[in-house]
Formats: sequence, structure tokens, C-alpha cells
Amino acid sequence: MTTATLPNGFGPEGIAIDRRGIAYCGGRLTGAIQRIDLATGEGTQLVAGSDAMALGLKVDAYGRLFVAGSEGGDARVVDTRTGELLAAYRLFTAPSTGIVNDLVITREAVYLTDSRHPVLYVLPLGPGGALPAQSQVFTLPLTDFPTSTEGVGINANGIVSTPDGTALLVMHSSSELLYRVDPRTGATSVVDLGGEFPLPGDGLLRIGHTLYVVCNLANEVAVVTLDRTGRTGTVTARITDPSFDVPTTVAAYRGRLYLPNARFALPVEPTTTYDVVSVPIP
Repeated sequence: MTTATLPNGFGPEGIAIDRRGIAYCGGRLTGAIQRIDLATGEGTQLVAGSDAMALGLKVDAYGRLFVAGSEGGDARVVDTRTGELLAAYRLFTAPSTGIVNDLVITREAVYLTDSRHPVLYVLPLGPGGALPAQSQVFTLPLTDFPTSTEGVGINANGIVSTPDGTALLVMHSSSELLYRVDPRTGATSVVDLGGEFPLPGDGLLRIGHTLYVVCNLANEVAVVTLDRTGRTGTVTARITDPSFDVPTTVAAYRGRLYLPNARFALPVEPTTTYDVVSVPIP
């Protein structure tokens, strides 16, 4: 498929794709999750909408979908075959004090960004990817990481691991900078992109040494070639397409990039249309 239709009024944000070629999109207002067969473009509901929210999504090798819960302050784990809620974690207690925005899954842990506070939330994983107990979840403060006035602007946003797996890369949308984060200490440093920056970035996707940065309001995807450690990079291309309508996040499958159009310029109304579009990986 090159385009798949989402339900009217869906308000998409995150996207993840499993090894079977099934894409998952989350609704940022209701937490609904739509499942899309990329071979046919056919969509079905995996999780019904509720009073939850869903921003960043990632699926692991065990068929589990991890969901960042935005201002709800939680992270959820869903079975991609049944839609069953496998686990839920409370990351902060006061509603709307933070924004749990995006996440990355490594062999050791799941790391989630907060767009209002300079922290990462960490879900340690046990042998065989065993999910942690709530008591094992902790907050990792980030040092030298800028924070705009609380409630204004988006700070930490998309997150991926570095090519060598030793650190994390976090998009700081308000400052238009990409940061490298030590997952052991929380120490941060700005990634040197040679004076060029891929515009205010949102979701991130890394394939090998190539980082794809979704620049939502610019309707483009910046392509960055990273060094092994993620300390330096070069913007080598910018992908644009007439089908882009404020895409937010990106996932890949069989040589194509898939992006949900969030259409932020429009209010989320019951009649507002949404879709997922795809472009070839250059």
C-alpha cells in the first residue's frame, strides 16, 4: 500500500510496524489503536478509544506494543494479536504535569521521553524481555538538557538508540537540537550536525547508521548519516512528498517509510479525515 485510510476523527500520532507487516497507529486524544495490513491497506480496530491517550508506539520481537500515554502520565503494553492490556505503568502521578511522548526499546530497557521535563522514564527488561514490576520503574534525570517554560513548547520528543547501542539520541523540538544521552548517567551532549539542523523534529527512526527525522510542520523527513557513536552526523537528504500533511512519526517496512498525517492545523472533529502515507526509502 502507498496510502491507508484511518477512521474519521482519529487524530493519529505514533506508528509502529511488526515483522508481519502490520502497522499500528495510536489516537492522541482517545488512545484508540488501529491495526493496518500493509499488504492490503485494510484497517481494523485493535484497541477501542477511551479516556486514555496514545502518542509514541513501538512493537517488540514478542508481539507486544508499547504505548506512550501523553498527559495521562502512563505507559501501556498491549498484545498485538488480541488487543489485551498486558501491563500498565504509572510514570507520574499528577495528570497533565508532563507529556510522555515517545519511546525506544533496547535489550536492557524501554526508555520514554517527557516533553515538559528533562527526564527519561525507564522500564527495565528482564531475561527474555520480561516486563518489570511497577516498583522497578524509575526516572532518569537528564543533565544539561534545556527545558522551556513548563506547559509551553515541546522539549524531548522522538528517541532512538545510537548505531553502536551505547547511548540514546533524543530530539529536542523547542531548541531544534538533537541530543546524545548516556543511559547510565543521564549526561547529555548536542550531536554535531556540521551546523545544519533538520528543522524542528518530531519522531525519529534509525536504520543502521541512517537516522530519519520527521519534520512535521515542514512536511519533510530529514535524512542524517550518523557516526557509530552518534556524536556526529551529516544531513544528506530531505524527503518531501505531496501526500505529507503534518506527519509526526515514521516506521519502515520492506523499503518504504510509513508516516501518519496528524494534520495539526485542523481541529480533531468527528468528520476530520486522516491517513497513513508511504514513500520509498531513498
